[in-house]
Amino acid sequence: MLQHAKKLVCLLLALVMVFAMSATVFAAQEGPLTGGSITINDAVPNQTYDAYQILYLESYDAAANAYAYKANSVWKTWLETQTAFVSFDEQGYVTWVEGADAAAFAKAAQAYAKTAEIAADVTATAPAAAEGEKYSVVTLPDLKLGYYLVDTTLGTLCSLDTTNPHVEMEEKNEAPTNVKTVEEDETGAFGSANDANIGQTVNFKSVITAQAGAENYVFHDKMSTGLTFGGVTAVTLNGETVDPASYEVKTAELGDDCTFHVVFTQAFCDTLKANDKIEIAYTATVNENAVVGNGGNQNESKVSYGDENKNTFTPPSTTQTYTWSFDVLKYGNGDKTKVLQGAQFVLLNSDKSKVATIVDGKFASWVDVPTAEEGQEITWPENTVLTTDDAGKINIAGLDADTYYLRETKAPAGYNQLAEDVTVKITPTASEDGKTLTLAPVTAEVNNQSGTELPSTGGMGTTIFYMVGSILLVGAAVLLITKKRMSAMSK
Repeated sequence: MLQHAKKLVCLLLALVMVFAMSATVFAAQEGPLTGGSITINDAVPNQTYDAYQILYLESYDAAANAYAYKANSVWKTWLETQTAFVSFDEQGYVTWVEGADAAAFAKAAQAYAKTAEIAADVTATAPAAAEGEKYSVVTLPDLKLGYYLVDTTLGTLCSLDTTNPHVEMEEKNEAPTNVKTVEEDETGAFGSANDANIGQTVNFKSVITAQAGAENYVFHDKMSTGLTFGGVTAVTLNGETVDPASYEVKTAELGDDCTFHVVFTQAFCDTLKANDKIEIAYTATVNENAVVGNGGNQNESKVSYGDENKNTFTPPSTTQTYTWSFDVLKYGNGDKTKVLQGAQFVLLNSDKSKVATIVDGKFASWVDVPTAEEGQEITWPENTVLTTDDAGKINIAGLDADTYYLRETKAPAGYNQLAEDVTVKITPTASEDGKTLTLAPVTAEVNNQSGTELPSTGGMGTTIFYMVGSILLVGAAVLLITKKRMSAMSK
């Protein structure tokens, strides 16, 4: 019996269960021996640690390695059914079954505590870590001696060692983490920020680093109004496709302000090991409500885990998706104050194969550049021709970072139409940490030259010649008459 008791001590020292229980059934520590405690070093700040007394120690002789254990009354009925793990003698003393699976017993005990809504005997929350430290220390005090299931949102820890009532344990588990990224279409790389056209589909992925003892994993994603959720395209575990039966994508009745949830089954969570990687890939479309410019359009994700009633979450992970705009300023003869109304343009893509349709000043789509029969003018598609207003301006919003070309299709009356397309470049700057993009205002300043009035063959031009000719004729007549008179007088 002593050998079995020793094995039972070793087993329960290894028990550490994930996730604190919803406690509605009254439970009390039992047994005559008091003064025990469990101190957990390297505890994760703000995590809750619960101790459940499964067995109580009636008496022991540490020197002789002799221990007498009995079941806590709220666990007794269940323990009597666990014949693969423990056995009872006629007096109710409990011993460990040779070769029984300790991990399986721990999981079964955790499930029973949850189902039966057994209250924890002692609960403590790990305080914040000291400055410069990642972990803290938490103590579960005032325990009667026995074997305790220690349950947290992180995983299995330990039980009370009755050979030394004051036990220090090391936390071996970590909280799950979640890192969200978005794809930049120009490079194909995933990072914290990207830019896109309105109407463009954007690819996201979130990587959850799972931990052993996972419970109630739910992925939460919240998109800003400028992004329209397109759907989950793949879920993988360590690079392998996850069976769709292992999760559910929910978009309605979420109970929060998220756009969608991915809810994993507990059967799937039970398969997870420390540092397993769950990758969720999904899409969204940049829509007409998107914030244009440096504000960006945020997408936030986080993971809830543990007891579903305690709302334990990973820190939020965010990305920003940007879309840009630029202005056109049309003016005449090199004078920017002489703005020109009525100039017409179309916007072409970087290889001039597509023309933009613009609706209410915002990019809507790309369509093919039309062709025309020889000698005929091009007929541009609907919503592609843009006209300068009375301030000589056009604003075009909802564009990806790229090189564009403005082609003038009609010049203002009296001005020469441009012979060449105008180049417009949108080139934002990334912050040092890559989390934000910024763009200074972009204005395409377009000058038109007017012609001067050409000479004509009518009007004052011939009148002057007639007048001058008449004067010369009159002068010649006067000179001739004067000459004749002088000649007559001389005779």
